[in-house]
Amino acid sequence: MLAQFVLFDGFDPLDVIAPFEIFSAARAFTDQVAVELASAEGARQVPSGIPGVALTAAALLAPRADLVVVPGAAGRLPGQGADDAPEEQIPVILGRALTTELPSLLADALAAPGTTVATVCGGSLVLSMAGLVRGRHATTHHQGLDLLGAGGAHLAPGRVVDDGDLVTAGGVTSGLDLGLYLLEREVGPKVALAVEQLFAHERRGVVWRDQGCEPMSPAVVAAEPSR
Repeated sequence: MLAQFVLFDGFDPLDVIAPFEIFSAARAFTDQVAVELASAEGARQVPSGIPGVALTAAALLAPRADLVVVPGAAGRLPGQGADDAPEEQIPVILGRALTTELPSLLADALAAPGTTVATVCGGSLVLSMAGLVRGRHATTHHQGLDLLGAGGAHLAPGRVVDDGDLVTAGGVTSGLDLGLYLLEREVGPKVALAVEQLFAHERRGVVWRDQGCEPMSPAVVAAEPSR
């Protein structure tokens, strides 16, 4: 499988590096995985939102990928006010990303049979602002939940939310959990466990899916007669 990790000006480095390194490490255990850093413009050096940190995109983002992972934003871009609060800067960064070909390329990826689009942290806000999550179950960083809901998503409580060909994760550190879960789902639990042990990281939380019965409130459970 080919996993592409999206870069855009102002991306959050950890959103990208955590799942990218998970899939890169998997290549020590299987020949089923290939990884690329990609951008909407093709091969180029892409500045992150953290001063002095950039990554090099090696390819054009394309629906030929089996997995497309979209990060959120961090810090600020040149020209943004140093006194602006982070929650004011990040929508500006994401808004600039939406002026590129990124939204249409992500729409193509979501429409491509067999392609899964995954997001870390504010990556789901990129999809939301592009109108691509309406009616889908999703999550994001807790500071962005209102914006995600405004885009028509059904907010789900999990750290990782699996909605079929759309898999979203919460805050920035959830990229590790997302990467390991996707590796398990797409390649298998044996390889995922081998990478988990290599990283000495135990995944957190239960992956949320729209399956099974709805949980009753504790008050209702307490009122039920014992059996």
